[in-house]
Amino acid sequence: MRKLTYYIGSSIDGFIAGPEGQFDFFAFEGDIAAAILAEYPETMPVQARELLGVAGVANKKFDTVLMGRGTYEPGLAIGVTSPYSHLKQYVFSRTLTQLDPQVEIVSGDPVEFVRRLKRQEGMDIWLCGGGTLAGQLMGEIDELVIKRYPMVIGSGIPLFRASFDLTKFSPTDHRVFNTGATITTYVNH
Repeated sequence: MRKLTYYIGSSIDGFIAGPEGQFDFFAFEGDIAAAILAEYPETMPVQARELLGVAGVANKKFDTVLMGRGTYEPGLAIGVTSPYSHLKQYVFSRTLTQLDPQVEIVSGDPVEFVRRLKRQEGMDIWLCGGGTLAGQLMGEIDELVIKRYPMVIGSGIPLFRASFDLTKFSPTDHRVFNTGATITTYVNH
């Protein structure tokens, strides 16, 4: 069965973006950038793939990406309607209409939708964001891969926006990079 992996960047204080959705303060540089490009090349959006040297690189872990509306909208603001055309793309929204034939808008229950996806053949599924969708899917997340950047931002969009619900994960890998950033992998019990 396919796994759902929440692969995301975060500040030390647990925010994946600022109050207005900004995330450009998470530097993509040095040894952490090299590790991401080597291990997760499919997580680079289509407009950056050639520039980063991964345009022809095969997907290594994921063949599907899930996004909440807030995660999808920054691309729309610059005219990108299909940010990950090398993946099967789903955007969860009750208000968006179909903007691109390569991106499926899902207005129904995300939990049931993900359960169906997991039963299908394929590579793992990347939960790209955001915090509200991650909160809705917490019980379905099999793996967390958190890129934690050495900064505190004070407020913004949390890793998970949900009601209190204790869900235990166990760390399976932790790496520290010269930039001060870390990547920690956890699995759901």
